[in-house]
Amino acid sequence: MNVDADWTARIRRLAAERDAVILAHNYQRPEIQAVADHVGDSLALARLATTSSARVIVLAGVYFMAETAKILSPERTVLTPDAAAGCSLADSVTADQVRAWKAEHPGAAVVAYVNTSAEVKAEADVCCTSANAAEIVTAIPADREVLFLPDQFLGAHVRRVTGRENLHVWLGECHVHAGISPEELRRKAAANPEAELFVHPECGCGTSALWQAGTGDLPAERTRVLSTGGMLEAARSTRATAVLVATETGMLHQLRKANPAVRWEPVNPHAVCHYMKMITPEALERSLRDGVTEVTVAPDVAARARRAVEAMIATGPAPVSVA
Repeated sequence: MNVDADWTARIRRLAAERDAVILAHNYQRPEIQAVADHVGDSLALARLATTSSARVIVLAGVYFMAETAKILSPERTVLTPDAAAGCSLADSVTADQVRAWKAEHPGAAVVAYVNTSAEVKAEADVCCTSANAAEIVTAIPADREVLFLPDQFLGAHVRRVTGRENLHVWLGECHVHAGISPEELRRKAAANPEAELFVHPECGCGTSALWQAGTGDLPAERTRVLSTGGMLEAARSTRATAVLVATETGMLHQLRKANPAVRWEPVNPHAVCHYMKMITPEALERSLRDGVTEVTVAPDVAARARRAVEAMIATGPAPVSVA
């Protein structure tokens, strides 16, 4: 499908007719990001889902993001342009597995990354994103065990940042981020000695990047582990002429838009999430035109999950209260 001014005009007309707001994740196709009302990371999209006054929310992202929007806005219609757009990380843990893990650690606080199903969120005390995971874990009393799921690389990063030895990490991963290796990062950094390094904590190279920076294998002063929202904020202020980015390649669109003077390059140009790219221009137009596919969450699951997601959104200077 050729995306042109006519397509953009149709999308905006359909959105107005349906009283819909289009929320797009940073990993979406550039044309989807360009036509969306708002683009952001998981935390930003969750917050936007609660503050928008639109009757319909169209979530251009993977399915758990649309579920999260529905959990937070049960009275609104939430549409996903493609219900098959899943997430390998979310699929790496089930609610039954969480319940069994909790039984092994009675009294532990369960911190679930937002990249999880509604059923898993319902088993958690609090959710988090890569932007606030360390802050949320720090707010839990130090003498209480923490079960962190499902991303092992983000969990390792949080353990390092917080120094928390009683934090147990589920061994899940995002197949895209796991494929960005420490060796690849080292090679790219050596070939671009002037470049800063922006590394997402879900990456297989995330924790090792900080270790390599500490040992001199990577430039410590130019190595930064950041959420996608953090990358965008850092992009606006960087004075580097080039930045190597270790995350899904869709993020480059927002970074280049934020600071076109910088040369933005992916550490791994093949780090593409095919689930995110399932939200095509055709799928978005069909979703708005036909009202498909509507996302539903069982009321009892949504009520339990909402507490965990709202605790994530409310995270700030005050401690997080967990049951």
